[in-house]
Amino acid sequence: MFLLLPFNSLIVNLLGISLTVLFTLLLVFIIVPAIFGVSFGIRKLYMKTLLKIFAWATLRMERGAKEKNHQLYKPYTNGIIAKDPTSLEEEIKEIRKSGSNKALDTPEFELSDIFYFCRKGMETIMDDEVTKRFSAEELESWNLLSRTNYNFQYISLRLTVLWGLGVLIRYCFLLPLRIALAFTGVSLLVVGTTMVGYLPNGRFKEFMSKHVHLMCYRICVRALTAIITYHDRENRPRNGGICVANHTSPIDVIILASDGYYAMVGQIHGGLMGVIQKAMVKACPHVWFERSEVKDRHLVAERLTEHVQDKSKLPILIFPEGTCINNTSVMMFKKGSFEIGATVYPVAIKYDPQFGDAFWNSSKYGMVTYLLRMMTSWAIVCSVWYLPPMTREANEDAVHFANRVKSAIARQGGLVDLLWDGGLKREKVKDTFKEEQQKLYSKMIVGNHEDRSRS
Repeated sequence: MFLLLPFNSLIVNLLGISLTVLFTLLLVFIIVPAIFGVSFGIRKLYMKTLLKIFAWATLRMERGAKEKNHQLYKPYTNGIIAKDPTSLEEEIKEIRKSGSNKALDTPEFELSDIFYFCRKGMETIMDDEVTKRFSAEELESWNLLSRTNYNFQYISLRLTVLWGLGVLIRYCFLLPLRIALAFTGVSLLVVGTTMVGYLPNGRFKEFMSKHVHLMCYRICVRALTAIITYHDRENRPRNGGICVANHTSPIDVIILASDGYYAMVGQIHGGLMGVIQKAMVKACPHVWFERSEVKDRHLVAERLTEHVQDKSKLPILIFPEGTCINNTSVMMFKKGSFEIGATVYPVAIKYDPQFGDAFWNSSKYGMVTYLLRMMTSWAIVCSVWYLPPMTREANEDAVHFANRVKSAIARQGGLVDLLWDGGLKREKVKDTFKEEQQKLYSKMIVGNHEDRSRS
């Protein structure tokens, strides 16, 4: 028994030295650079190495698939049916020309008009451009993550060994490191903002609050091995404005907040999230709502208007889609944040799914499962574009203004601009959408009849 004591003490000493070295490395290479907002380029070198490995693995799989004569993967497409952007009136006119002698000016219902609605219905069923925006996009190449492409099959022993090595690296090395960094970032955020909250209001408190927030968010970004490229930083949101961005993931907040200082808007939660919210609001004027207040649109608009009218207050960060949409498109913006008359600063966020899929399918995965998937991905790589500020034009309503901002974001981010409501993720299509098509058709018939009567 006494002979085992030196051996036990040796293990304890080695464990202590290992933890000391690990903590020192974290402090020098991650935490300190996060405090000062600098980078040693380690993550970019890591990304370049991964790209070379992915390229080799994909070429090896393509060669193996060709030898075995099977399809390797199915390319992701935005649509399987070619659709021309023509109006209802033009398409029905074309149908009547080919199947009837009556012109469109005839104020009567034609049986051939049914074919237009039948074809549209079949196209919608076969090529639904809405629901596929709520599922992760499938990659056209392999990144050693089976979750991103389910069509890959066994090719060779070398690739299988490489995939197994990747699992070990991601789960046994990267995951513990990332959990430690996330815990550090969240803990510092709670402690730091609580301490800053006790400082008297003034420039010093604002300075400390800004740098505590930035430091903690940068640590959390490193917990995801996030490699972010910011473009046109001269257009970053300014005080008294509203920052609006497309929404792919809950980590959108961390991505933007690690490069800017924002006032958050959201519902008050319980548990750990509630503790974080209470600590943050002590140091910074965030806008939190009670559950009962969120449904009161007038109260929300009043609180937001009050905030943006004070030009000394931070820009508000809002995601007008109201839900997470996959990395391919932008859906309808809710008009609430565009009604209050503030300057809007659009921001486009586009993730590179080659290193890890950032989309949160909330109907399929809970928050804990989602974060686990994020922390076991290779990295989170994305680009952020700050667009020039936009203001509501004279005689422009909130809906048109929201659509104009949305189009600018979609165009810059290379995303598909859709008019559909993201609420369709959990709800059925509203009757108003059906009524709108009925009104267009009836207006075409009745309107042409009225015009002919006047003439």
